[in-house]
Amino acid sequence: MPVTVADVRSVAQGLPRSYEAIVRDRVKFRVGSIVWLAFNPEETEMGFAFPKEERAALVETEPDVFFLPRPSELRFNWVECWLAALEEERMRELVLDAWCLVVPRTLWPMAGR
Repeated sequence: MPVTVADVRSVAQGLPRSYEAIVRDRVKFRVGSIVWLAFNPEETEMGFAFPKEERAALVETEPDVFFLPRPSELRFNWVECWLAALEEERMRELVLDAWCLVVPRTLWPMAGR
């Protein structure tokens, strides 16, 4: 079954220091001032923190799921995906990994890592 924004929200809202913000009609999750997870206005695509050096390989191996951000955002540790192409377990893994990139390692055990 395809993943929805509500499914992602249920994972992201429970993570320490994470909070939801609406910016220009887009749902974004932040830790402090860092955006680590966001959706397009139609809520069909999800962008998330991801190591720059690994994203080309991810997109290349699964182009039906993942894609690069627009050129102006390539400088960030970021990749995007189509929500309809994700399964819930994979979404949980991506959300937790993205959150781990922006919080101190000491918080990881609080999320079951």
